Amino acid sequence: MKNERQRKIVEIVSVKNVGTQAELTRELRLAGFHATQATVSRDIRELRLVKELDPSGEYRYIMPADPASDMETLRNIFRECVTNYVCAQNIVVIKTLPGLAPAACIAIDKMDIKDMAGTIAGDDTAFLAMRDNEAAQRLYKEIKEYL
Repeated sequence: MKNERQRKIVEIVSVKNVGTQAELTRELRLAGFHATQATVSRDIRELRLVKELDPSGEYRYIMPADPASDMETLRNIFRECVTNYVCAQNIVVIKTLPGLAPAACIAIDKMDIKDMAGTIAGDDTAFLAMRDNEAAQRLYKEIKEYL
């Protein structure tokens, strides 16, 4: 059931502009899949979906095509939605527009950044835990370059 649901998610985001988990949950229900928001959230993470700004100015979920696309998606996410970022010892804190911190963390996780212990995303805040203070400072400088 999970594989079928995830295949359907990929199909849905390929043909429709779906920008929220609620919209995706609704589309799944219309297709005969009854999944909770928490399940859809896990599916989005496992499928590594990211949000992209479409030509009409709306955000939508997409499947990145390849690693080069992932890097460009990360740059777009940062350019479009990061409002502030700070380094606090071994943690880099990124503030985003509402709802976009998970997309930023997904993109960052896909980069396999050396010395990153992990990421945690809220609605508009992402915490990037680095192994040490120096690694956090290096990442902070890289983020500055993206912007």
